[in-house]
Amino acid sequence: MHRLIPLLVLLLLFSCKGKEKKMNEVFAMKDMSELATVEYTVTRIVKASDDQTWYKIGDRKILMSTSASIKAGIDLSQISEANVKIDGKSIDLVLPKAHIISLNMRPEDIRVEYQETGLFRDKFSTGERDILLRQGEEQIRNSTEALGVLQTAEANATLFMSNYLKSLGYERIRIRFSGNPVNPLKQ
Repeated sequence: MHRLIPLLVLLLLFSCKGKEKKMNEVFAMKDMSELATVEYTVTRIVKASDDQTWYKIGDRKILMSTSASIKAGIDLSQISEANVKIDGKSIDLVLPKAHIISLNMRPEDIRVEYQETGLFRDKFSTGERDILLRQGEEQIRNSTEALGVLQTAEANATLFMSNYLKSLGYERIRIRFSGNPVNPLKQ
């Protein structure tokens, strides 16, 4: 019996180190921090007309086009030990929900397609154009849900993380996103 106790202590010590090593391998992905898993290019047309005012003589209309690059993904630095459950060759991982990482509207992608200014009116100023472009940017931000940007980002993150975890030797992988299961890819 006394010989069995040191053997059990050694077995427990080695199994803890093995689990700690596996956890460290999984947490190596935290160093990536922001993982962009999808990029969309969206084009919007922004139009304005202020011919509704009775005290101004003449119309003023503008039509501008702009493209924006949207990157979405997940923040791997938010993963904690509570989000990872390892049982032999099985792993359950809860990832943070996908979010927009960046929305970039490059100045060279902004064009005035059409502009009409009445004889007694001034053209649209740079400040007025900037306001219109901010409205266009807000339209693009609001369209991300309809475009499925975040859902695609989560699906791609699932695929990426599944492949990463398979390369570490896990055979049964279950990935969820902060509270609601979004796992469109079958394991």
